[in-house]
Amino acid sequence: MIRVLQAYLDGEVDEATARGVVEHLADCRACGLEADLYREIKKSLVRQQRPDDWAVAGLRAFGETLLQTGPADGHERHPAADGRL
Repeated sequence: MIRVLQAYLDGEVDEATARGVVEHLADCRACGLEADLYREIKKSLVRQQRPDDWAVAGLRAFGETLLQTGPADGHERHPAADGRL
């Protein structure tokens, strides 16, 4: 889900996927927090400032999930886990 979320926030998804992400974010607090984190990181990069410590910690955690081989975002049984938002 996190990769789909990032693609959505970067404006890199089609309209149907975007609608699915919006619906999912309305119901999933964890993904809503991830979206807020990613937005904060992007804003910090635009300002060319170091992001808040919580944003850096979240970015590190995301990097760790990329290194793992199994589902790492806590949505193993969630419809968004396999891209079927």
